[in-house]
Amino acid sequence: MHAPVDRTERTHRIGSALIRCNGLIRGRSFLDDGGCIMAEVVVSSDGYLRQKISAGKHTLIADEPREAGGSDAGPDPYSFLLAALGACTAMTLQIYARRKEWPLEKVEVSLRHSRIHAEDCRDCTTTQGKIDQIERYISLSGPLSGDQKARLLEIAQRCPVHKTLTSEVSIKDFLD
Repeated sequence: MHAPVDRTERTHRIGSALIRCNGLIRGRSFLDDGGCIMAEVVVSSDGYLRQKISAGKHTLIADEPREAGGSDAGPDPYSFLLAALGACTAMTLQIYARRKEWPLEKVEVSLRHSRIHAEDCRDCTTTQGKIDQIERYISLSGPLSGDQKARLLEIAQRCPVHKTLTSEVSIKDFLD
């Protein structure tokens, strides 16, 4: 377990290199313990519930709707979670189809998050209480065969964000 460090020290401990990370070779930051940083985001309060999100050179705003006490200045956190899964799904399918030279013209992914009773979930190991459920509807445009569409549906489950959400996740908290 790493001890918390200030941003200046962390800058010296994290370097940039072209390394193999999750089977892909790309420019990524690496940690002293050999792990990869796949993404880094900074979130700062910008009023009550309104959050400024910095992701590289991009700035986004997250907020809660007015009825939940926010100012509705941006999507809520669960909408960002769904957007990450939807964007990753579409990108993964486009990359795969292009590599296979399949005539995929457009991908549209609609997602919905809900909490359901565990006993209503056939595929879940949890049997009591409530669980989170994400429904993902994928629309593919282009003259694809039935076999190509079926394969793309299988590939959708391999998108990195899908794999993260369905695998064991470790969240480590530190105070600066």
